[in-house]
Amino acid sequence: MKAEELSGKQKAAVLMIMLGDEAASTIYRTLPERDVQDITREIAGMESVAPAVGAQIVEEYYRLSKTQEYMMMGGEDFARKLLIRAFGEVAAKDLLERVERVQEAKAGELDSLRKADPHQLAKFLEGEHPQTVALIVAHLDAKQAAALLTLLNGETRADVVRRLAEMRQFSSDMAQKVSVILNRKLQSIVKTRQRGYAGFKAVAEVLNRMDMEMSKSVLEQVEMADPKVALAIRNVMFTFEDLLATPEGSIRELLTQLDKKTLGMALKGASEDLKNHVFKCMSTRAADMLKEDMDILGPVRSRDVTLAQQEAVNVARTLEAQGKVTLKMEGDDEYVV
Repeated sequence: MKAEELSGKQKAAVLMIMLGDEAASTIYRTLPERDVQDITREIAGMESVAPAVGAQIVEEYYRLSKTQEYMMMGGEDFARKLLIRAFGEVAAKDLLERVERVQEAKAGELDSLRKADPHQLAKFLEGEHPQTVALIVAHLDAKQAAALLTLLNGETRADVVRRLAEMRQFSSDMAQKVSVILNRKLQSIVKTRQRGYAGFKAVAEVLNRMDMEMSKSVLEQVEMADPKVALAIRNVMFTFEDLLATPEGSIRELLTQLDKKTLGMALKGASEDLKNHVFKCMSTRAADMLKEDMDILGPVRSRDVTLAQQEAVNVARTLEAQGKVTLKMEGDDEYVV
């Protein structure tokens, strides 16, 4: 039988035979049980392998592995240049297309992970390193991630949140290493293309969807381990514009504690909806006076507006911590701290 007539599993079986017992057993240890069974079955059914066929499959494996290696190192364009230099333009194009098809198929496998019940995921991840858990959580949407984090123990939860916040990008190589660990429990969850992860922003969205007390506890634990990370998360979790979703009673309390000059400067860069929300919480006379003060300010530097808005947010956070304000509308599904 010719190499091109063999199925993928048959080629894998031939490759194992050509590599020998020691190398094959090493590879076996990284494969899901189902793949091991299928390949072993194919090996048992083979009477012999023609040397020419074996050599052709080993060469094919080598080329595909080099293609994946080059793509991990520098992406598709980088890989194409090296492959053309090594194997020619036609072969390079074929190799990239084949690897790309595998990548797309692997990427689709994450759908089952995203649809999994958080309780099952939590049980599945028991005993795994926090970095492994963080990578899995990073693949989930905010609602599912929040549900999963809620089910983890407190220490692990805080560690995972801290790692998520610091995560900027994970490569296919990193995902592959994690996949090797998890493949014995779940059929391949690897994401083979490089993907960005908006650390602090994504974590803030997850924590906003968790129970407020638990979210607060997580942040406190993260703060003990790394105050800078905790502060960065808090800064993203609640912004000045989020006051639009704050109850009127809480806005009134905030206005009593906030310097009017700071408030006017902060509102200069606010949306019309937020301005109207704040004005509605003031008396007509007070609102008119504030509007006049804002007009007198004239054009202002965006840096000054940002500083004023941050000061307002800090005051709001302090009042919330004291239990004097609630930075969440009743009936809202999301939380802001």
